[in-house]
Amino acid sequence: MGKLFVVGTPIGNLGDMTYRAVETLENADFICAEDTRVTAKLLNYFEIKKPLVSYHEHNARQTGEQILNRILAGENAAIVTDAGMPCISDPGELLVRLCAENNVRVEVVPGPSAVVSALAVSGLSTSRFQFEGFLSVTKKQRFEHLAAVKNCTNTLIFYEAPHKLLGTLEDMLEYFGDRKISLCRELTKLHEEVKRTTLSQAVKFYTENKPKGEFVLVIEGADEESLAPAETIEQAFEQVKALVAKGMRGADACKQIAKATGFSKGDLYGKLLEETK
Repeated sequence: MGKLFVVGTPIGNLGDMTYRAVETLENADFICAEDTRVTAKLLNYFEIKKPLVSYHEHNARQTGEQILNRILAGENAAIVTDAGMPCISDPGELLVRLCAENNVRVEVVPGPSAVVSALAVSGLSTSRFQFEGFLSVTKKQRFEHLAAVKNCTNTLIFYEAPHKLLGTLEDMLEYFGDRKISLCRELTKLHEEVKRTTLSQAVKFYTENKPKGEFVLVIEGADEESLAPAETIEQAFEQVKALVAKGMRGADACKQIAKATGFSKGDLYGKLLEETK
């Protein structure tokens, strides 16, 4: 039986490729890549000649089984993403899970990560943080996501594309209030930039200036002292209704407010059902 190697690759600067990563790719029988054209450029730079297998979100289920069968037959596979660590907000997690379910050994060859790199230079708290990936383009799911993390006191990290950045910042300002934010773009590349500002100032800036490059957004967590207390179940229920009004599912809103206030989720949900009759 072979192995699967999860190999981190540079997020922009090819000089960040590790010796071990190069060695692992050279010794693999084949390499699974999100976009074979992108990975081919990386392999050519390091003069690595290995077969590439296209593995992405649209073919993950079928191709994953084929990759697994090759590993079970004795071949060693490496998986990479276009940039950074595979399996982080990436379909590679499905392949790792498939291997784990079939007792295939998975080894990690760590490399650059846009999440941790952005957090490190953000100037915000690094002691506790949550990576939230991309927000959904579907409004209902998008607003549920923002509402779900609104009261989280950990530093929050999101990915965003330039053409969606302004809308995302506007939604975050509405849900989170005017918090500190570090907008990190083109990390490790020639035009790397870290803009440390507030959500309102970021909205103003990108209304007047077209965003360029891929962004990592690092946002300060909610201030514990500013979280609205609820001394009665009626006050807690008002918080539930506020979340539901912004698009969160009733059950999720009750769960979040119950956790924050100590009131029973069942009691809150019962009141919600009564009101919606």
